[in-house]
Amino acid sequence: MSLKTDISKIVIDELKLDGVTPETFEGDVDLVEELGVDSMELTTIVVKLQDKYSIKIDEDDYPGLTTLDKITSYIEGKIS
Repeated sequence: MSLKTDISKIVIDELKLDGVTPETFEGDVDLVEELGVDSMELTTIVVKLQDKYSIKIDEDDYPGLTTLDKITSYIEGKIS
């Protein structure tokens, strides 16, 4: 399973996105602007990702983590 698929599952589960699968989740959809994700939801996603990948995501970086593609690239940089 790819990193992007794995991350998309976490995002879909946390946001309870009905009818969305990792295969249909578009990487460039803006979670905040297009899906209305608030800061608490984004923080919850970040905490889950930190736990899963044993990484630290700086709070200053949260505003930049608004799409699946951006999140995936960020985590790839942290774990490689």
